[in-house]
Amino acid sequence: MRAARSGRGSRALAAALAERRILVVCGSGGVGKTTTAAALALQAALEGRRVLACTIDPARRLATSLGLAALGGRPRALDLSGLEPGARGTLWAMTLDTRRTFDALVEKHASSDAARRRILENRFYQQVSSALAGSHEYMAMEKLLELAADERFDLVVLDTPPTRHALDFLEAPARLMGFLDTSVLRWFLRPYFVAGRLTLKVATRTGAFALDLADRVLGLQFLQDLSEFFLAFEGMYEGFKQRAERVHELLRGEDSGFVLVAGPARATLDEALYFYRRLREKDMPFVGLVVNRVHPDPLAETAPAPRGTADLDPDLARGLLRLMEDQSRVARRERRGIGRLAAEVAGRLVVVPELEADVHDLRGLREVGQMMLGGGGSRPRRKRPAELQAQGRGR
Repeated sequence: MRAARSGRGSRALAAALAERRILVVCGSGGVGKTTTAAALALQAALEGRRVLACTIDPARRLATSLGLAALGGRPRALDLSGLEPGARGTLWAMTLDTRRTFDALVEKHASSDAARRRILENRFYQQVSSALAGSHEYMAMEKLLELAADERFDLVVLDTPPTRHALDFLEAPARLMGFLDTSVLRWFLRPYFVAGRLTLKVATRTGAFALDLADRVLGLQFLQDLSEFFLAFEGMYEGFKQRAERVHELLRGEDSGFVLVAGPARATLDEALYFYRRLREKDMPFVGLVVNRVHPDPLAETAPAPRGTADLDPDLARGLLRLMEDQSRVARRERRGIGRLAAEVAGRLVVVPELEADVHDLRGLREVGQMMLGGGGSRPRRKRPAELQAQGRGR
């Protein structure tokens, strides 16, 4: 199999890197999504753009892909001179700090200094602001809105967290908004807590029973902290909601685009297909699909057999042939699944082969980027007979 399937898919990626303002890279876990995002960001920088690669993946693999020990919550400029002297563009990288972003948002939009202090010092907020369902994705959208307006960058490449459900990244903020909508809990909290002060309401037997149950299950201190949080947050909800809507508008715009990443296994291909269809339903701009770690077909290769294979032991030769036949069946099965997907996405698909090792530096990222854009990159080395034999023992 060729290093990458050039054509419409590669051209679409190249055009997006040259023209778009935001690229959102999505996919399930373990398919090379972070490496893809980093490689695309590097390619755009080498072509002369000022690029920021930002990860919101809690695993923070972006630093490893870039050859760094760690990444912080602020953009860090990377040195490209050793990779390409006189590089025209620049590459920055950062990771999302959910708590810091949430704090900054509260400080910016709180109705008063008193309200800001009440939220930031609230024990409920301090304990769960980074763990609320949807908070990570909402803060990523908030940061994206901020970065899109940052004149230091021509392009922001966003590496999203792996998802079990294809649209978690897009739909999680709505769940957070539903939780923060004080009207949802006001009916329960206000009868007992007003402005953070405990006021026991026992006018009815039901009210007394509800408070007693809450005290035994949650504790009155927890309820008081929860009440103080929602009462302080009440005036900020509309602002949060409006900004979330602005991000959705930004992502639907012509300056944005989504790149889907999948592995060759049927489950990840099916998830990518589902995600693609949902993007179309939501009028989100689709750029292309990258299928990583695709196995070559050893029986379809035309290179001459390695020297000395004619002298192999017959049993070893038969074993190697069976191994190559197994690999060929895997490769043909993967090609059938990829072909089905290529027809669905109108050819905007790029295939990247399985590499011998994980990518952990800028040179490796450049090679992957060249493969995706159809610009070459070294061909994956053919495994020698001894390697195939060792692989067969490990099966």
